[in-house]
Amino acid sequence: MTENEISYLIRGAIFKVYNALGPGLLESAYEAALMYEIAKQGLNVKSQVALPLVYDEIKMDVGYRIDLLIEDKVIIEIKSVENLAEVHHKQVITYLKLSGKKLGLLVNFNCVKIDESIFRKVNGL
Repeated sequence: MTENEISYLIRGAIFKVYNALGPGLLESAYEAALMYEIAKQGLNVKSQVALPLVYDEIKMDVGYRIDLLIEDKVIIEIKSVENLAEVHHKQVITYLKLSGKKLGLLVNFNCVKIDESIFRKVNGL
C-alpha cells in the first residue's frame, strides 16, 4: 500500500473514533481507540515508537516517541488540546525528518469538526 492509500484508511478510522468518543478526552484514550480501529482494518500499527536523535553521527536516546506508526510508513501525532500551536505542526515535520518517513498526520481530537482538525504533513526528503 502507498502512503496515500494508508492515510485514506486512517482518516476513516479517525472519523469513527471521533464520532464514537467525541472531544475532551485524554490523548491516550484516542490513541488506544485509534490503534484498535486501524488494526481492525488489517494494518500493522505500533504505538509509542522510540525515535532516536542522531546528532554528529551519534545516536542519542532522548525520549522522543511517535504516537502511532502505521505500516512503518505513516506517522500519526495525536493531540487533544484547545488549539494547535505552530510547534505541533513543526513537531510532525521534525519527526518525519528524523525517521525518514514521507507522510505524517497531525490530528487534534479536542475540536468541534474533526475534518478541520486533521493535518497532512509531507517530508520533502
